[in-house]
Amino acid sequence: MIIEMKGMAHWLKSSSKMKRWIFLILVGIMLTCYGIAKILVQKEMEFIDAGKVVVIFVIGFTCIVLGLIFLNKRNMELFIEATDDRMKNKKNVNVKSLIFDKTIYDKGPKIVAIGGGAGLNTVLAGMKRYTDNITAIVAVSEYGKQPNLSRAVLGTTLPFEEVKDSIVALSAKESNELEKILNHEMENPNLRGLKFSDIYFTAMKEIYKNDTTSIEKSNSIFNIIGNVKPVTAEEVRICAELENGYVVEEKDKIPEIVNDKLTKINRVYLKPSNCKPAPGVLEAIKEADSIIIGPGSLYTNVIPNLLVNGVAKAIKESKAIKIYVNNIMTEPGQTDDYSVEDHIKAIIEHCGEGLIDYCIYDTGEVIPEYIKMYNKEGADLVEQKISDTSIKKIKFIKKNISTIIDGKIRHDPYMIAESAIKLICNDMKYQDKESDPTYIMLNAKLQSDKRISKLKKEKRKRDKRAEKRGINPNTKNKTKSKFSMKYSDRIKSIKESEEHPRRNEQRR
Repeated sequence: MIIEMKGMAHWLKSSSKMKRWIFLILVGIMLTCYGIAKILVQKEMEFIDAGKVVVIFVIGFTCIVLGLIFLNKRNMELFIEATDDRMKNKKNVNVKSLIFDKTIYDKGPKIVAIGGGAGLNTVLAGMKRYTDNITAIVAVSEYGKQPNLSRAVLGTTLPFEEVKDSIVALSAKESNELEKILNHEMENPNLRGLKFSDIYFTAMKEIYKNDTTSIEKSNSIFNIIGNVKPVTAEEVRICAELENGYVVEEKDKIPEIVNDKLTKINRVYLKPSNCKPAPGVLEAIKEADSIIIGPGSLYTNVIPNLLVNGVAKAIKESKAIKIYVNNIMTEPGQTDDYSVEDHIKAIIEHCGEGLIDYCIYDTGEVIPEYIKMYNKEGADLVEQKISDTSIKKIKFIKKNISTIIDGKIRHDPYMIAESAIKLICNDMKYQDKESDPTYIMLNAKLQSDKRISKLKKEKRKRDKRAEKRGINPNTKNKTKSKFSMKYSDRIKSIKESEEHPRRNEQRR
């Protein structure tokens, strides 16, 4: 009997979470049928008995209705779980969140992220939680760097390293696996030194004849969220003119030469200067609801993208909310001793005003031990100085957007995404679009994420307090009953009494 009960309990706790509702419906049917049968069989019935029958019937009918509602709800959850690749953790899913996923992602705000390197990928990783309409505009130039082995052997024109990383960041499935596959170095002696991504993009170009089409086709092949577009399909290099007049035409040598010459970067420019944007870049900027610039290396990732013909102009003319995410740390040989103000002024000096509406920068609440590690390499926290009246048109948002990933200071992708979505919601609210379904569900998602973030912060604080008291936060402390404590004490005393004569015998 006990085994049967355990089997029944296991059946009800099935991972599908449907059997319990089927069981509830069956119970409801039984109670309803019982109530109807009582009414039909009994010719006469006292008031109290009639009341009992009515109560049983109502309970049964309620069980049926609730069972059907929750069963349909669970069917919806299972369907979305099976079809939405973004869901990493498919336990304890919320139907409201799932409905959001299927309705808002497709019709969500159009986001354009411009940059390169880890900074751009951070933005992409966070924004894909809110919308499918993401366009990553990526730098595809090595900026004067000598062609690597893959380019020399395969004869490719454009380096696709940045494109590959953005594809990984926007992956709907587990990005770690895709990253592992694309970064796999071939072991075959004839292919040694080549990565799978090198061979893949070379094959794509042979099939589709040009780099731009190859990237567009790759977006669908890898089933990524949004699109990745090269800022230009032309081979360009960045040149840096230093304050002493010296010109550097190789990206990798810029920091070294800046430090050797004890000078700073005066300006950067592209060579050739008349390079055209890739197809679809200007159109994406024009149609965007929000344009996010940075974070990333100011002079080698951020500004070069803006120098491509027509890009800066398109951003200025766009009605989108323009957001610049400032770097947390300075970069040796590029932005030594730079403040938030200096970063923005550098962009304005190169591209003019009108590219930035909001600037999100960090509060500087970084663990000192990690800052010291960066200090050894010549980097430091970006100074939070904003005093120049020429940039007062820009609205500054100070937030704790830093986090520690693999022992390094990084931007928190979720905090950046939440900040950007909040600005979009505020803009829609300003336009009296509170009744817009997109606004309602986007705002609901934002509030839900904020509550989750708050709970996580509270948990981390509790764990820290527990660690200070010498308690492992991962272990569950179960309070023992008085009986249990007495029983354990009794067992201990019996063991000690048994060991005492043994020790005496050993001494003898």
